[in-house]
Amino acid sequence: QVQVEESGGGLVQAGGSLRLSCAASGRTFGRYGMGWFRQAPGKEREFVAAIDWSGGSTYVADSVKGRFTISRDSAKNTVYLRLNSLKPEDTAVYYCAASIRFITDVQRMGVRSAYDHWGQGTQVTVSS
Repeated sequence: QVQVEESGGGLVQAGGSLRLSCAASGRTFGRYGMGWFRQAPGKEREFVAAIDWSGGSTYVADSVKGRFTISRDSAKNTVYLRLNSLKPEDTAVYYCAASIRFITDVQRMGVRSAYDHWGQGTQVTVSS
């Protein structure tokens, strides 16, 4: 069973930065595609960013492109989401997810159905 756990959320002022971490269990972490989603109160969960199994390809939602960066350290079984130039509208619970399907096209990882295991989420609150 794959377990996924996020950390690093918190309260930050507009314009500030955070780095979220996502630790995933499993001896085959190096074959997992990983993604980040977020859900604001009263809204649907939306895609934020994804990274393929190799770390060589990433896919970032237009709404955060240029501000958020996804990366991975397979030696540590960890994926990161760097959030820069934060805005109040970035306030949400951020979820990390793992896909064990060995998807080679990272563009296909922009939907919830591509993922098999989810974390509990970490709250990010951006004050104005």
